[in-house]
Parts: sequence; structure tokens; C-alpha cells
Amino acid sequence: MSIYVDTTNKVVVQGATGHQGVFHIGEMKNFGTNVVAGVTPGKEGQEVHNVPIFNSVQTTVDETQANTSLILVPARFAKDAVFEALDAGIKTVVVITENIPFHDAMEFVHYAKYNNAVLIGPNCPGIASPGKTKIGILPGSIFKKGTVGVASRSGTLTYEIVNALSEQGIGQSTCVGLGGDPIIGTTFIDALDAFEQDPETEAIVLVGEIGGTAEEDAAEHIIHHISKPVFAFIAGRTAPKGKRMGHAGAIISRGKGTAESKMKAFEKANVKLAQFPTDIADLIASTV
Repeated sequence: MSIYVDTTNKVVVQGATGHQGVFHIGEMKNFGTNVVAGVTPGKEGQEVHNVPIFNSVQTTVDETQANTSLILVPARFAKDAVFEALDAGIKTVVVITENIPFHDAMEFVHYAKYNNAVLIGPNCPGIASPGKTKIGILPGSIFKKGTVGVASRSGTLTYEIVNALSEQGIGQSTCVGLGGDPIIGTTFIDALDAFEQDPETEAIVLVGEIGGTAEEDAAEHIIHHISKPVFAFIAGRTAPKGKRMGHAGAIISRGKGTAESKMKAFEKANVKLAQFPTDIADLIASTV
């Protein structure tokens, strides 16, 4: 098995005829993803890598039975695109788009929960299960099929850590990029619970960063609900005190959100911490 995605996902790409859409449809198909359609209003009848383009998601669902959407539209259109997908009955939505207004994200994250849909992102690289499917912009060449689940707030660090795992012969069950914004659909806790229930996942890697309380919350959850070994890396340990770093979610306040706070929380939860991203592979190799 895997979490959230597998070979049954039929993917429609919203924003399919833009530069990113064209490129990543090709990359997903090369990975083995079942991309059944694209959506760009006014472009119906065209094709991208032999994938038919439609004017609306509802038409796409009616014609292809698509059940998953990849959102690659500009930020100002993202909320409408997510709503359109959910209203058409799509149950898995991956939002790559960054710089989405805070209140827009609040609305569509809530609407996804109301519709019992899985929403990954926004501002994320997507999700991949080696040997099954990849939905997003994760580079397919770094993955190896295996038993380690990865959940990360950072796109670039995800690539570095997954590549290090693969180079040591440690494969992945599923890798999910959660996104770096303050408001996201799928959280560390959601991913932890899914990996805990997945019989193909034997160990879990969390890639966190300074800001917010997601890692502290995850650590508390691990203590009470997770039996599988968990490994973690926290980015931003050398950030100057009081300085915001990178992602919109990297905001520190009231003693929480610091690298020190997160590391202490993980240590309390018996999570093995890596000093450098590539150390994760060494930790797993010596433990699992």
C-alpha cells in the first residue's frame, strides 16, 4: 500500500497548457502517473503529451472519471480552481501554487474537509509513491521503492533527503510534501497517522523547519499514537534570533517555533534527530 495515492489515481491537471503544466505532465507520465486530462478554459480540444484538454473539471470528470487534481494555476485563480475540483467530485487535490492569499487558503482547506477530500498543500512539491504514481513537481529520478515514509515542510530538503536515502539503498513507500504556508490541508499528524496504518511503511521521516508549532504538535502525537520508529531533521537551527526565514509558516513566537523547542519536543518523543539532512539515511541504516 501507500498513503493518499496509488495506481488508482486518475489525474487532471488544472493549468495544463502553461509552461509548468506542460513540463510536469510529461514528467508525471514518465514516472508512470495516470494523467487522464488537463483543464485550461478556452483550450478544449488541444492536447499536451497526448493528454486531452478540457474547459472545465466537471467535463473532465464526466469524460474520464478523473478522481485527483493537480493545481498549477496562478495564485489569484487557485481558490476557484480548488473549489471547481471539489464541486466536480474530486477527492484528492494537490495544490502546488505558492503565494496564495491567506484567506483563500483558509476557505479551500475548510471546503476540502467539508467535502471529505484529501488536500495536500498549498505551496508544496506534491506527493510520490515509487512504482505507483507521482502527483506534483517532485523529481522522479531521486526515488526508490521501499518502506520509509517521508513527510516534509520543505521542498528542497525533501529532494536532498530522499536522494540520500535512495543512494544508500533505502527506498520510500510514500513521500508527501506538506507545504510551508501557515494554512495547509494535510499536516504532520495526518501523515503520521496514515503512515502508522500503512503496512508497507516501516519507518517515518519528518522534515521540519523553524516557525509554527507543527513539529511540537507532531512530537506530542508520536508519544501517544505512533509505534513505528520516527526520524527527523529540523531546518533553520542557525537562524538569527527573532529572524523570519523563508516560508510564510516560519514565524516564531512565545517560545515555540524555535529549532531548540522542536528538537526538545522530538527528543522527548524518542525521535532520532539528524544534525544534517543527509544524516537521516545513516540513522535509518543503523537503526531499522
